[in-house]
Amino acid sequence: MNLRFDNFEINPIHNGDAWKLCDFIVANQDRLKRYFPKTLAQNLTPTLSQLFVDKKVKQFYNKEEFLFTIKQSESRELAGIIYIKELNWNTKQGEYAYCIGYPFEGKNITSKAVKCLSEFAFTQLQLNTLQIIVHKDNIGSVKVAKNTNFKWIKTLKNEFTPNGEKPLDMELYELHNET
Repeated sequence: MNLRFDNFEINPIHNGDAWKLCDFIVANQDRLKRYFPKTLAQNLTPTLSQLFVDKKVKQFYNKEEFLFTIKQSESRELAGIIYIKELNWNTKQGEYAYCIGYPFEGKNITSKAVKCLSEFAFTQLQLNTLQIIVHKDNIGSVKVAKNTNFKWIKTLKNEFTPNGEKPLDMELYELHNET
């Protein structure tokens, strides 16, 4: 599986990604600490990243959770990561989580990646509903949901509690397979 758009490609996480993932996480830890504290904590050193990647490769293979990398095609630089998680195979539903690196912010890369992966999720994974759950102040993430035709469904009260903060209300967006 290899999805492409512009000068980028989306691939399943693989064992050789640990060093690049560690570098990406450490370079972007300020933007990851609030909404990705577990991913951040599990990737602070190359050794931790290798354990994390090994686990994510296994989860991908077992269809428990899908972690993808977004890389520049020529330089192979890791631009971002996207999860399809919280999978419910009975209702055929999954949820996105994503992060783009500072140098790639504001270039519509995450939206294009979500569009590509949504088509993959509907056709290859046979999912019917994809969700994005985001805080209203996370403007970039709200834009991704809107740019990719996700529809606002409702506010989820006290849905997410960042480390050391009070619970936050989150906004639920959904995209349904129309085929």
